[in-house]
Amino acid sequence: MPDRVALVTGASRGIGRAIALRLAADGFAVGVNYANSAAKAEEVVAEIEAGGGSAVAVRADVADSAAVTSMFDTVAEALGPVSVLVNNAGITDDGLMLRMSEDQFDRVIDTNLKSAFLCTKAALRGMMRAKHGRIINISSVSGVSGNPGQANYAASKAGVIGLTKSTAKEIGSRGITVNAVAPGFIETDMTEALGETVTELASKQISVGRLGRPEEVASLVGYLASDEASYITGQTIVID
Repeated sequence: MPDRVALVTGASRGIGRAIALRLAADGFAVGVNYANSAAKAEEVVAEIEAGGGSAVAVRADVADSAAVTSMFDTVAEALGPVSVLVNNAGITDDGLMLRMSEDQFDRVIDTNLKSAFLCTKAALRGMMRAKHGRIINISSVSGVSGNPGQANYAASKAGVIGLTKSTAKEIGSRGITVNAVAPGFIETDMTEALGETVTELASKQISVGRLGRPEEVASLVGYLASDEASYITGQTIVID
């Protein structure tokens, strides 16, 4: 079995897909987690295998503790114990604060923040035994600066940053690093849903004059997952 195994949540599309492909290119066997997009996840697996890598698609609701435990067991059985975890799974359900329902708030918090807690906890058991590991949490600039109409999303992504910093301090002595990556506007299905007018306005406010690419986020994740980043922990790195 490969010595280096990565698990990427929400890896069937967008940033998660790019991260899975980058880690595979860097020599990791990859667990490709998905919630609903089975066909897309299998496409990622096929692309990794076509390049000579190893991968397995694993369906799991990462906000459910039993499903998370089962997912880690499946990946360990197929590829080996997880040495790199990328908590990428995330959703939006926007609305102004006064109109936002409790269900809207809870769903986003559960998918974006609770999932990172559950997956981190599951990953740490094996990483602490190995005295080595990398945990990379995908936050957002919305979690750093807030965004109108995204109180739930911004709160979840700010929570991810707090989770990152606290966990890093708890387990740094065990050879495990924990960092957060906070992308700005990146070309994904999520930003496409905002519409052309919004993305054009955003591009005009960005100093390089364009939206970011998923591969640019994946490049940083690849670095943080490497041995070269062994002295970086508890950090939030913004990509925008």
